[in-house]
Amino acid sequence: QVQLVESGGGLVQAGGSLRLSCAASGSFFRINHMGWYRRAPGKQPELVAGITNGGSTNYADSVKGRFAISRDNVKNTVYLQMNSLKPEDTAVYYCNTRVLTLQFREYDYWGQGTQVTVSS
Repeated sequence: QVQLVESGGGLVQAGGSLRLSCAASGSFFRINHMGWYRRAPGKQPELVAGITNGGSTNYADSVKGRFAISRDNVKNTVYLQMNSLKPEDTAVYYCNTRVLTLQFREYDYWGQGTQVTVSS
């Protein structure tokens, strides 16, 4: 079993910055992929950013150049640095990890979600 604990959400004015963190704990062989998704009211969930075990990253077009994802493989933690925030970034942000278990099976785990609100 894997537990994810998110932190860092909050209320910020447009143009401001926030940093989200998501720490994974439990028994597993390796965390393969880590990412951040968001769900805004009335919208479908979307992948914001992802990062592989090797450090390759991908971003939604709407956040390229403003957000940066990173991970610390020792601390099993993924971060999302969000700069130049816009009101349309307002959403609940969810951490996702794809874990390789001790039995060498892959499972997805989700954080509890953290609210990010950007005021205009």
